[in-house]
Amino acid sequence: MSTDDVDALYEALKGFEGRSTSAASLGKDPVNEPMIRHWCEAMGDAHPAYRGPDAVAPPTMLQAWTMGGLSGHPDRAGAYEELSTLLDAAGCTSIVATDCEQEYLRPLRPGDTITFDAVIESVSPRKTTKLGTGHFITTRMDIRADGELAGTHRFRVLKYAPAQQKGETKPQRPRPVVNRDNAGFWDGVAGHRLLVQRCADCATLRFPWLPGCNACGSCAWDTVEASGAGTVYSYVVMHHPPFPAFDPPYAVALVELAEGVRMIGNVVGVPYDKVRIGMPVRLEFTRVDEDLELPMWRAESGS
Repeated sequence: MSTDDVDALYEALKGFEGRSTSAASLGKDPVNEPMIRHWCEAMGDAHPAYRGPDAVAPPTMLQAWTMGGLSGHPDRAGAYEELSTLLDAAGCTSIVATDCEQEYLRPLRPGDTITFDAVIESVSPRKTTKLGTGHFITTRMDIRADGELAGTHRFRVLKYAPAQQKGETKPQRPRPVVNRDNAGFWDGVAGHRLLVQRCADCATLRFPWLPGCNACGSCAWDTVEASGAGTVYSYVVMHHPPFPAFDPPYAVALVELAEGVRMIGNVVGVPYDKVRIGMPVRLEFTRVDEDLELPMWRAESGS
């Protein structure tokens, strides 16, 4: 694109800032104990605050109460779709979620009725990343419980045109984000060891890696090496959206390790439509390109 085209596109994109994508939308269900229980079971969170007559919902469920499911929210405005269509026409046909921020103002309790407003908060100037060139889009959702502001959810994506990799016939997978909290995990992967954090005070195992124990709050920890045995606890088959480095459909599973924690990974060794809950799997390390090796899960023979 020429400089004039880039400037004209950005001017059009800026016009979407502040536009509503949802106004006083109603959550499809009140805050309720079954959804809280399902969430806690999936996350492996047994905190007592989320059970019993005085239960509250885990704060990180904030956005879950606004989700529209397969049928969506028919009252949602089309501004976001218009913005996406404009970027698609400019060649930014790929999308990746980059981060979210949540602010909690009051607990959510069973019986609370959820309403929410959402706006396109900002669209960045054209940015060039390792994935490609495009624009960061930030949406803000204000979530209310019985009319009282309960929290804010900001969600950011990169809508981009995939970068052309010189000399490569297949694009690279996205690189994992390595930081001071999870660097030890990736060091273990480099040595073909799957390391799980263990609280040095209460011995609770945790995954993914966190700076503190979610059971007792201690910041002291060591590691244990997982045996590599696991079972498929849940799974999805990815069909859409297509991503240049992947070849859909493929299965992504939530695997329960023999040690009791759960992690997400690709299931290999069987067709995507043969993956089943309860299927035994075994850890293997797969080199996906010359610079990246990942833990994956191979279905046990005979399963």
